[in-house]
Amino acid sequence: MNLKEWAAATGVSYATARRRYESGTLPVPAYRLGRLIMMGEPSTGAAADAGQTVVYACVSSADREADLDRQVARVTVWATGQGLAVDRVVTEGGPAFNGDRKKFIALLRDPSVATIVVEHRERCARFGVEYVQAALAAQGRRLLVVDTGEVDDDLVRDVTQILTSLCVRLYGRTAGADRARRAVEVVTGGSV
Repeated sequence: MNLKEWAAATGVSYATARRRYESGTLPVPAYRLGRLIMMGEPSTGAAADAGQTVVYACVSSADREADLDRQVARVTVWATGQGLAVDRVVTEGGPAFNGDRKKFIALLRDPSVATIVVEHRERCARFGVEYVQAALAAQGRRLLVVDTGEVDDDLVRDVTQILTSLCVRLYGRTAGADRARRAVEVVTGGSV
């Protein structure tokens, strides 16, 4: 549970809870995890030689920075609920259409990172997430996806991704995504 949730549950304003945390007068143990303040003791998780568990979160543009904290909170809560001790939080911003996720690539290169947890498949790659997972598995590492049910049909998801990528190159980021969405709606006879 993060500090904001704790404050709401106990009837204390978030500003007061934050001040108490910073002054060290909070009545329960708390620790910082990335930009979040989590309640309780940090879990030690697996053995020390098992490697780090990293929560990776990203947004497509600077105007969506507020979504970043919420995304980190959702993924961290899921990971700790699965019994994973989150060692680090890595956040990144910028479009993923060109595959330019420098911090994510650095995580893939880092052998001390055993588990990477993301909210959606598209947070780390538009295409080929299965290849990334297979390559990590060959090294004894893993990529966990919190929400795997974005699109039910694999073929629809793949065609949508290809169509979106092509439309973005032709029409630009916003217009391309909108045109791809409309084209898929026409073909499938409903909304995606």
